[in-house]
Amino acid sequence: MWRFFRAGGVDQVQLTTAADLLALDELDEKLWVALACPVKGLELDERTLAFIDEDNDGRVHAKELIAAAKWAGGLLKDPEILAKRGSELPLSAIDTTKDEGKVLHDTAKALLVSLEKADEKSLALADVKDAIEKFNKQRWNGDGVVPASSAEDEALKKALEDVLACTESPATDKNGDPGVTADSIKAFFEELEAYVAWLDAGEAEAVRPLGDASADAFAAYDKVRGKIDDFFTRCRVAAFDARALTAVNREESEYLAAAAKDLQITADEVAHFPLAHVESDAKLPLGKGLNPAWIDAMSAFRDKVVQPILGARTELSYDEWMQIRGKLAAHATWVADKKGAKVEKLGAERARELVKEGFREKLDGLVAEDEKARPMAEAREKVEKLLHFNRDLLTVANNFVSFRDFYARKGPAAFQVGTLYIDQRSCELCVRVDDVAKHTTLSPHSKSYLLYCDLKNPKGDTLKIAAAMTNGDVDNLMVGRNGVFYSRDGRDWDATITKVVENPISIRQAFWAPY
Repeated sequence: MWRFFRAGGVDQVQLTTAADLLALDELDEKLWVALACPVKGLELDERTLAFIDEDNDGRVHAKELIAAAKWAGGLLKDPEILAKRGSELPLSAIDTTKDEGKVLHDTAKALLVSLEKADEKSLALADVKDAIEKFNKQRWNGDGVVPASSAEDEALKKALEDVLACTESPATDKNGDPGVTADSIKAFFEELEAYVAWLDAGEAEAVRPLGDASADAFAAYDKVRGKIDDFFTRCRVAAFDARALTAVNREESEYLAAAAKDLQITADEVAHFPLAHVESDAKLPLGKGLNPAWIDAMSAFRDKVVQPILGARTELSYDEWMQIRGKLAAHATWVADKKGAKVEKLGAERARELVKEGFREKLDGLVAEDEKARPMAEAREKVEKLLHFNRDLLTVANNFVSFRDFYARKGPAAFQVGTLYIDQRSCELCVRVDDVAKHTTLSPHSKSYLLYCDLKNPKGDTLKIAAAMTNGDVDNLMVGRNGVFYSRDGRDWDATITKVVENPISIRQAFWAPY
């Protein structure tokens, strides 16, 4: 039988026992004050809320709170211990007749042994955190993440560092260091093997028409390729119709516009002009007569490409140009099909070494070794979860299913983040605001006089809050007014009013408001 109390204009369920918690699935959700809350930003243990948030979407939903209560209650011999909200849990309270309960009981005992407290009969939440922190610093901690420090062999350590260097946003090990995972190793070596295969393909004779000079020759060729194609296309257009000759060479007015400027040696102002003077069936000069913006690039092309392939030349015909293109076509295709951009920084020699020496299997072995500790890590985390629920579940429910903690006035509610002191008054109803614009669309309906403030502390941390002013007058409350805010953890913040939502805060003010 549910019991209710009336507060805030609504009937709210009274939750005082563990039986109430375990029966939440029977309470019509229409009678819940809230059906969801954020994991972050409340004055509740964030770790507790994260444990309740099973789908890790950053919000706790009604069904998740119900599931948390069922799970915790099902592992205890007497679920009523949840109503005591203790930070310690007697080992004898865990129901060992169930498989999961026995695992957690044995794990709890092992945790006490690891802390040299084997004779203790109860496990404190602080002890669990200390033991888990100690466990997480071990070489194998069961999170599937292997940092470079886990490798005792220098060659393996160097391989791990190579994987990390080529991995964007690597995973973080529970000890705080970046590390590799089975997925990042797979992605790295797939990229690496593709890169090595591409390098091997580049050793083919057709891809290296000029031997070791092929790469430099192609770079020089690629820099001017588009411009040379443009020149010969213009020549063919001029051969098709002589009337196009002026247009393909650019209008005189464009040269006049460029000449009116102070031209630099590089003559960038004419870089977009044709490579040379266009005529019907003209040959491309390789020296005199070239567009001044392209002289250096064309000199490199002549020395590194034309001369090795065709011999000494002062000009280039269209057919000779086609011959050069054909000679370098295989290399161009190879370059266009380049693989392994993410691992290229390692260099060809190191890439081949990593593939050839079987480092993929060795690194997979390290991850597999770490995974062996996963069952132990998960069991320890479940013990921590049980102790968090033992201490906090009823508190969460009384700030979620009902707002009993808020209306009972025996202490601040979970959403009250501190106290604002301003204009010789204190405001205890202060809530965190992440999006002021969104918040102010609904806040006028509160019928409260609200002060939106920006907070800043000496460490440079910032926060936004909304504070309800419920007494006094408002003559000295305006945007820009400063105050002091004390958060629940005792820190002080400088507060500045940035926005005011006006509503009467007294009968007198409400009476005179229309005037």
